[in-house]
Amino acid sequence: MPELQSKYKPPLLFRNGHVSTVYYGLFRKIDHFEQERERLELPDGDFMDLDWSFAEQASSKVVILLHGLEGHGQRPYITGSAKHLNQAGYDCCAVNFRGCSGEPNRLYRSYHSGATEDLDAVVEHILGSKTYSELYIKGISLGGNMVLKYAGEGRELPPSLKAIVAVSVPVDLHSSLKALMRWENIPYARRFRKHLVAKLKAKQPQFPELLPDHEIHKIKTLKDFDDIYTSRAHGFVDALDYYAQCSALQFLDNIRTKTLIINARNDSFLGPECYPYKEAAANENIYLEVPEYGGHVGFYDAQNIAYTEKRALKFFEQN
Repeated sequence: MPELQSKYKPPLLFRNGHVSTVYYGLFRKIDHFEQERERLELPDGDFMDLDWSFAEQASSKVVILLHGLEGHGQRPYITGSAKHLNQAGYDCCAVNFRGCSGEPNRLYRSYHSGATEDLDAVVEHILGSKTYSELYIKGISLGGNMVLKYAGEGRELPPSLKAIVAVSVPVDLHSSLKALMRWENIPYARRFRKHLVAKLKAKQPQFPELLPDHEIHKIKTLKDFDDIYTSRAHGFVDALDYYAQCSALQFLDNIRTKTLIINARNDSFLGPECYPYKEAAANENIYLEVPEYGGHVGFYDAQNIAYTEKRALKFFEQN
């Protein structure tokens, strides 16, 4: 579909992309909200924890929520989404990717942008054990790339999957990496690296031969992490091979589910290739919205409900 004209215009302060990103990443709070945890055992012997929240009345509609890099099911961009959707009559399943629920996962591998087998396991679990007739998926950042890849890989999708929303999506992973390595993003990149390396150190007692100190000490950048860990743990040749195989951009042409992508023009985490104008224009199922403002997952709006949370609900209601 042609690019949608965005109506998003936040207050002046939040027209600064970094202000939006930092506020929603570090300072936003979601009150009066509860989740129930369910452990999903995976076929390979690992697990993921699912954080459920429910509409006031029994619902036939469920939304799967997917977090970003080093996120989890309690991040405000997830709980804010869930609360808004619960109030509109949708149950929500917030997925904690492997190793992201506060407890190390069991295997050497963990999660990455293209691990659609894990999303597939969640979908099968929900549709196989629950009584929902309508399924929706909303992915944020890394989770957005994952759901777009999932929808375009050519698998047989369940008929109950009605719509997808993807927010602040690095659909070209290498382009996003290059953006994150710019000087303005050094504080974000350092923060991601710190958390990722800490997780590797926590895995060392389980896998001392695979994670020796001298290898971990080589990790100075996010690309180093993907060269030394992500690629080796998940069957890629190196970081560039991982980015090439897992970027959702190449799968957009095959998406047959109604899909809304919202990437802010002032998102400093996204390079030029992360705005799929051509692919969206060529696919009647893809709606691309590029607001001027919003930063990275920072779409401030009134009543502590993000603009993208309101847009996701509206898109789900329309489809």
